[in-house]
Amino acid sequence: MAVTLQQLRLDLLLQLVLAVLLGGLIGLERELWGKPAGLRTNILICLGATLFTTLSVHMAAGRGDPGRVAAQVLTGVGFIGAGTILHTRGNVTGLTSAATIWVVAAIGMALGVGAYVEAIGSTVLVLVVLVGLVKVEAFVGRWSSRSHIVVHATPGSTTFEDVETLIRRGGLDIVRCESRQENVDLVMEFDLRGPHRLHDQALVALQHAPGVRSVSTGE
Repeated sequence: MAVTLQQLRLDLLLQLVLAVLLGGLIGLERELWGKPAGLRTNILICLGATLFTTLSVHMAAGRGDPGRVAAQVLTGVGFIGAGTILHTRGNVTGLTSAATIWVVAAIGMALGVGAYVEAIGSTVLVLVVLVGLVKVEAFVGRWSSRSHIVVHATPGSTTFEDVETLIRRGGLDIVRCESRQENVDLVMEFDLRGPHRLHDQALVALQHAPGVRSVSTGE
């Protein structure tokens, strides 16, 4: 029994160390891009998923279903992922972070059952997707759709800059912009370029922006 307990502790230590390394690699990429779920978050999620899965397997030990505790890990991760999606009002920008959290939890669960090769291979593939496809997205973005929007807002010293920043944060490129005063409103016009789905998200985000009276497509 002593040997078995010692072996369990050594295996668990190896799994937790790998969880820190693999979760940290993915979290570092997220941290460098300034995403909501960064280095510490991904490490903790991978650690937690590994520990819960390992304990689930050993606590069951022929007396129950070892998948019950592991299944609850996905439920908990789902709540964390939903929090990253709702992190920005009026603009859905946390989907990739939520998906990353989901995959990191799966990597932790793989470590928990001793599937080390699969966990390491999955980490490499996740990094390839997160880092390697950035240039592909940029290339596709050149062929993306365009739109023209007109924003009526309350005049202010930084109103134009605030609206411009909000649009850029939404992932759209501003091809042309101009502003003018009409009666009591500051009218701003933008020609935008980017993925089609981001144009609709930008409209929603601008409608919720402080000082904005109305937003139209100018058509």
